[in-house]
Amino acid sequence: MAKVRILPDRVANQIAAGEVIERPAAVVKELVENALDAGATRIEVEFRHGGRSLMRVEDNGSGMSRDDALLALERHATSKIAEAADLDRLASYGFRGEALPSIASVSRFELQTREAGSDLGTEILVNGGKLVHVRDCGRPVGTRIEVTHLFNSVPARRKFLKTDQTEAAHIVQGVRLYALACPRTAFTLIEDGRVIFRSPECATLGERVAEIFGRQTAESLVPIEAAEPGLRLGGLIGRPGVGRATRHEMIVFVNARPVDSRTLNYALIESYHESLPKGRYPLAFVFFECDPAAVDVNVHPAKREVRFRSEPQVRSFVIRSVLQRLRELGTPPATAGNAERQMPSAESPKALPAPVAPTVGVRSPGFSRSFPEPTKAGATNSTPSVPVPATGSHSASGTWHSSLPVAPAAAPAWRFLALAHGNYAVFETTAGVVLLDRRAAHERVWFERLQEQFRAGAVPSQRLLLPVPLELDPIAAALLLDRLKFLAAHGFEVSEFGRNFFRVEAVPTWMEPADAEPFLRDLLGAFRDGRMPEKNADLAREELARLAAARAVRLPATQGEAELRALVAQLFATTAPLTSPAGRPTYIELNHGELARRFQK
Repeated sequence: MAKVRILPDRVANQIAAGEVIERPAAVVKELVENALDAGATRIEVEFRHGGRSLMRVEDNGSGMSRDDALLALERHATSKIAEAADLDRLASYGFRGEALPSIASVSRFELQTREAGSDLGTEILVNGGKLVHVRDCGRPVGTRIEVTHLFNSVPARRKFLKTDQTEAAHIVQGVRLYALACPRTAFTLIEDGRVIFRSPECATLGERVAEIFGRQTAESLVPIEAAEPGLRLGGLIGRPGVGRATRHEMIVFVNARPVDSRTLNYALIESYHESLPKGRYPLAFVFFECDPAAVDVNVHPAKREVRFRSEPQVRSFVIRSVLQRLRELGTPPATAGNAERQMPSAESPKALPAPVAPTVGVRSPGFSRSFPEPTKAGATNSTPSVPVPATGSHSASGTWHSSLPVAPAAAPAWRFLALAHGNYAVFETTAGVVLLDRRAAHERVWFERLQEQFRAGAVPSQRLLLPVPLELDPIAAALLLDRLKFLAAHGFEVSEFGRNFFRVEAVPTWMEPADAEPFLRDLLGAFRDGRMPEKNADLAREELARLAAARAVRLPATQGEAELRALVAQLFATTAPLTSPAGRPTYIELNHGELARRFQK
């Protein structure tokens, strides 16, 4: 018996489905691409239960005849290319001809289509790869495809799907990308009978961004337009200092195709090196155009990634273009950081006192707040008088502390020398010299203070005289609505005020009102990334405290010796004084051995 055999079409299609149809969002992606390639100016997408039970894509494109509709369900049947050379000049989204037969092999697949000039349409039903019927039907010009019971014929694949909420988020994100890519096409997205967004035809990209991501986001963007021989960059980018905690709003298109391009993503991040702090990502909706022969869109089965013929040329062009635009807008200098990082001076009426300051109330318009003292033993504002062992025991190797030192059992008796570069306090110890990162130390103190409040369920809150408006995209709005109770338990009062629009009416006492909008956006980014799981309240509270600690700290321009010694006392009263909540060292030390080695003694 022969060992080598040709696979049946049904098996081959299911294998192809494993490559192309990894989740419900991939089905929607392929169907939307087909609709756009058919010239649709109106597309409606509906899904239920994260796409498991239903996905429907309906368009007003050119439609198909009965023969073409049947042929479209055969493998490698496509109207997009005819020969290999066509891959070098692709002007369509799809081209492989694998999507429809792959989808039909793992679902109940119903297609209705009618082309212009035909009195009747065609209906085709395929169940698990088996043709059920082909018959006439009445419908307007265009195509309607309904996919139900996804992966029923391959139940093992269903086990790998995530929750309905996660799968729905992927579908919504995918549809948004194509809505951005084609602003002159009207899009409607419906989830479980509820309209997520309905965007009419838009004359500009800015209008489409405002429709999908909200007016607040659109107003923080500026246009960019740059060109060099064979290369062009256009679209919208965020103003200097405006960033996000995630990459969800850093979107790139290559020749109008939404892609995940490491080259372009890194170029954008590098361009904002002086405009955003580390860990923040720029807002960007940019379209990169080049000769189709200079980019390979066929390197990934789902066409999600692309490869450029000259990656360095593309990267340098994008960086030059974005940097030039940011300079025109007045990028803040690197020494000042950016709008999100700049700390008010000690004399500023809105400056937040450091955690070591006495309990005071700081007034700002429509807001009052106070900072409770730590409850841990030893965490006071007085200079510690308890003698402690010499810190020389921290390291006997005589090497620079790239790893963290061992924390003493109590607050160490360090002698303050000076404040260096605004952020580092220099102390002399019996073992050598210590450099304390003021920000990292403050964040550790705040982190544990907030954790105590969260665990106790006693988060002080202050109502605002002037509510803070918050406009979100549909995904973020749905996430926020589902977590209003969680936010209320942690000091926030947020109310719905229209479709995707909210008002922040109260905030925790540790927060400035101006920080409410960017903080909530970062928080929603953490929800979206799964860093704050609903089913694990302790982990969610810990991540909230970590985000809050970074926002709560406002370093005064200078701090005196008494304040810094009090900060050290508070730091060593925490459970983990060696690191900030983000895992950075709070201090490093040079012992006598390392100093002697550096000076060649």
